[in-house]
Amino acid sequence: MSGGSARPKRGKAAPAALRYEHGRRSAVPAKKRDWRGCGFVLLMVLGVLAFIVPMAAADHSWGDRVWGEVAPGWPGGAYVFALMVGAVVPLALAAVIAPLSRMKWKVSRVRSLLWAAAALPGFAVCWLLSFVILGTSRPKHRRNWDSECYSTGHACWVHEQYPWIWAVGLLATLAMAALLIAALVRFTDRESRPAT
Repeated sequence: MSGGSARPKRGKAAPAALRYEHGRRSAVPAKKRDWRGCGFVLLMVLGVLAFIVPMAAADHSWGDRVWGEVAPGWPGGAYVFALMVGAVVPLALAAVIAPLSRMKWKVSRVRSLLWAAAALPGFAVCWLLSFVILGTSRPKHRRNWDSECYSTGHACWVHEQYPWIWAVGLLATLAMAALLIAALVRFTDRESRPAT
């Protein structure tokens, strides 16, 4: 029997430039972990939770009353209520954006914090409006439209009683946004013109 196996050959050694040198430090220092980025992400998650959790609690406690009692009892009915809610949305967003756009951290941190505090009422109105608007959103799948969805004030009931409520709110939002943009353009044109 001549059945010997050949030993695998050893590979060639790496060239001198690719060899590791033990005990020497590299010229590039190791990067330190940036904890500010992690803190920012954590702050954002906590902010989203602080926005959503109270909204869910408010929806559970008095969500059906907004569209079941307040909107039909509004002067002019639920369609005028939706018109008002839709018109206030751009105003509330402007109340948040305007102060935040004036913040300049490098110039003055105290003044920037005051501008951030000035944006809080607009943020509170946006939170309330999002709660009112999301109260009309039906479940995604039709199989989830149970009897509770059709009870007074809930989303399916709102869409059954007022089928065009979404269009009224959307048109009011677009019209008010157009008016705000036109006013902003007119104001900036007046500011940019030289005084005569």
